[in-house]
Amino acid sequence: MQHSTSSHPPPNRPDATEAPQRQFPATSSTGSSELASLEVRLHRSLRQYPDFPSPGILFEDILPIFADHLLHQSLVRALELRVDKESLRPDIVVGLEARGFLLGPSLALRLGAGFVPVRKQGKLPGPTETAAFKKEYGEDYFQIQKDGIKPGQNVLIIDDIIATGGSAAAAGSLVKKLGGHLLGYLFILELDFLKGREKLDAPVHTLLSSQEEGAAKT
Repeated sequence: MQHSTSSHPPPNRPDATEAPQRQFPATSSTGSSELASLEVRLHRSLRQYPDFPSPGILFEDILPIFADHLLHQSLVRALELRVDKESLRPDIVVGLEARGFLLGPSLALRLGAGFVPVRKQGKLPGPTETAAFKKEYGEDYFQIQKDGIKPGQNVLIIDDIIATGGSAAAAGSLVKKLGGHLLGYLFILELDFLKGREKLDAPVHTLLSSQEEGAAKT
C-alpha cells in the first residue's frame, strides 16, 4: 500500500504546496449576455435620495446591493465578467477606503489575485507611501504600505463610484510609486457629468452610469 506524505500526497488530493491556478470565466456571447442582465438588475437596485446631503444633490445609494446576498453575488459576478471582458489579469486588486474594501477582497478571490488597501493618512502601520488629493474643502491624503505591491506587478484599482476622480488618481499615483503596472480602474457607478475619468491616466471601466446631473457619491 502506498502511504501519503506531505511530499507525496495521494493521487486524488492536490499538493497543498502548489499555488492554485487562476480561473477566469470563459469569454463568450453567453458571458456578455449575462453581464448585460446583471447590470440591469444592479441598476434597478440602486436608491436615489434627492437633496441629500444638501439641496440640489441627488444621492446614489449602493447599499441595497449589499443588503441582499443574491444581489451581492450578482455584483461580484458582474465585476468578474467586466474584468474578463477587458482582458485584465491583475496580480493585485487595490481597494480605496472605504467602499473599495467591500468590493476588492471578494473580486480578488475570484480572480486569484492579492488585495491591498489604500487608506487615509495615519491608518496603516509600518512604512508607507503618501499621495495628496483635493476635496471640496482643502486636501486629504491616501497611503499604501510600501511592501504592498512589488515592482512589475499588474494592478487593478477598484472603488464604488467615480465622481471627480481625485481620490482614484491619488491611488493610481501610489501604485506607480511602488513600481506597479496600473492596468486600470474599475467602478460600480460613474457620475458622467463630473468627468472624473479625465483625471485618470489609465483605462476606466464601469458597470453603471448615472444619468442625473444632481447625483452624488455616497
